[in-house]
Amino acid sequence: MDTAGRLDRFQRRHRAAGFPLAVVYKFVDDQGSYLTAMITYYAFLSLFPLLLLLTSILGFALHGNPGLQERVLDSALSRFPVLGQQLGENVHSLRGSTVAVVVGVLGCLYGSLGVVQAAQNAFNKVWAVPRNARPNPIKSRLRSLLMLAVVGVGVVVSTALTALTTVADRVGTSEVGASLRVAAAVGAVALNVALFVLAFRLLTGESVGIREVLPGAIGAALGWQVLQSAGTYYLGTTLQGTSAMYGLFGVVLGLLVWLYLAAFTVVLCAEVNVVRARRLWPRSLLTPFTDDVHLTSGDRKAYESYAVTERHKGFESVDVDFDHPPPEEEPAGRDG
Repeated sequence: MDTAGRLDRFQRRHRAAGFPLAVVYKFVDDQGSYLTAMITYYAFLSLFPLLLLLTSILGFALHGNPGLQERVLDSALSRFPVLGQQLGENVHSLRGSTVAVVVGVLGCLYGSLGVVQAAQNAFNKVWAVPRNARPNPIKSRLRSLLMLAVVGVGVVVSTALTALTTVADRVGTSEVGASLRVAAAVGAVALNVALFVLAFRLLTGESVGIREVLPGAIGAALGWQVLQSAGTYYLGTTLQGTSAMYGLFGVVLGLLVWLYLAAFTVVLCAEVNVVRARRLWPRSLLTPFTDDVHLTSGDRKAYESYAVTERHKGFESVDVDFDHPPPEEEPAGRDG
């Protein structure tokens, strides 16, 4: 207990230790793993209708066009694991299907809306927005559609910038290629920061300022960039040359892990914004494990917010009392 007490006092006095601990505790209190899993589920659900839509559109575009078929076979799409192999074997027999296009569009729309709705729920939970203060079902879906339109354009541009970094060395001299690669990477990160700032603000039921969400947006953008590069390497290197069956399982499992890590990064960065903006640190080290603990001011504010989150009506009053005496004045955190 004495060792735990020393560790507790240390993390309360040093922001470098106390702040990350408060973020982790807030993530656990908000059931962040379940919020992440819900976003991952809808993201994964939208991928298969998207592939159905892609193959149907390719069928319409490639049918009776040998020149375009050859260009597709020579493109990067033909080197994609499993999909590339199937495309090479069936490119001359692909046929577009109107039914498949309709099903693909509806499936993509359902899954994509589910992703944004799950993100709205996660951000409202993280920011402790009372249920009565959240947008109604119609307004929330209109927000989701707006966010999908903006993100759709942003993801295309961001992916193009990221892809540009992989071919930059082939353009001109090595100096020009290096400069182009750096510029493309910086541009992709800057665009992602702007998109995450918009998402954190638009998808939260209460008004939050740019300064409140900017740190988390920067962290999420950098994490997204790393995950994009790692995913490209995994699909292009690890699964290259594998059998179709192994490649299928590898792609599916890889996509699940990749989507979960992406959703986890976004939710965790949203927690960073809240802990920082509402000063929910330091937390007591033993709070999650026992009631025999003296709550800090950060603990009390966090627990009060969890109760307020469940308020269903505007005329409903939520009061939170603690039997323990109020905490002593916390020393100012240091960056040591």
